[in-house]
Amino acid sequence: MPTAPHPEPRPRPSLTERRKAETQLEIARTAAALFAERGPGVTADEIARASGVALRTFYRYFRTKEDAVAPLLAVGVRQWIDDLAAMTAGPDAPPVREALEAAARRALTPAGEPAAEALRWTRGLLRAMPGDPGLRAVWHRVHHDSEEALRPVLARLTGADPLAVRLAAAAANTAMRVAVEEWAAGEERPDGPHGPGELVVRGMRALTAGLPELNKCHK
Repeated sequence: MPTAPHPEPRPRPSLTERRKAETQLEIARTAAALFAERGPGVTADEIARASGVALRTFYRYFRTKEDAVAPLLAVGVRQWIDDLAAMTAGPDAPPVREALEAAARRALTPAGEPAAEALRWTRGLLRAMPGDPGLRAVWHRVHHDSEEALRPVLARLTGADPLAVRLAAAAANTAMRVAVEEWAAGEERPDGPHGPGELVVRGMRALTAGLPELNKCHK
């Protein structure tokens, strides 16, 4: 079956858009650190002051205090989908299943202290979620958006029918979410043998075992 052409590269954001994204991400890091340290009692005013912005500016970017953590969570999502697309480009690309596992492991295995710190913030956020429905809603929204973004990539790579593509995207996304949640509930190091990078491969294999479409090599 012929595959669809490679998608056009995404246009580079304008300087204004990049500055806005950088500001949002900086506020998100601050918010995540505060939630991880103090739980759901953190206020929007405290996040704004710790970020060095006015409360009015905070609300220009985010509707609620919980929304402030979404950019931090979304960065990893975008990166692992971009990595998947890069791994499957070219004549020597591995099967889609293998590329999915490799991209997921890389996304959840910190390559340095900033990435490890981001995972620790995520652990703190997940531990604060039982007391904050707003945080839980943001977490699930980010993963819903991840699944939606993954579907066209898998459709292009596999040429499978819409149901198979949807099942594959749901399985891969669920493996990512459960791996982080399971790791966050314990005390394991993020880069150890029981870190999220290893857990996600285990989950990916279990959840995608019945999807032969992922054995395809994209050309």
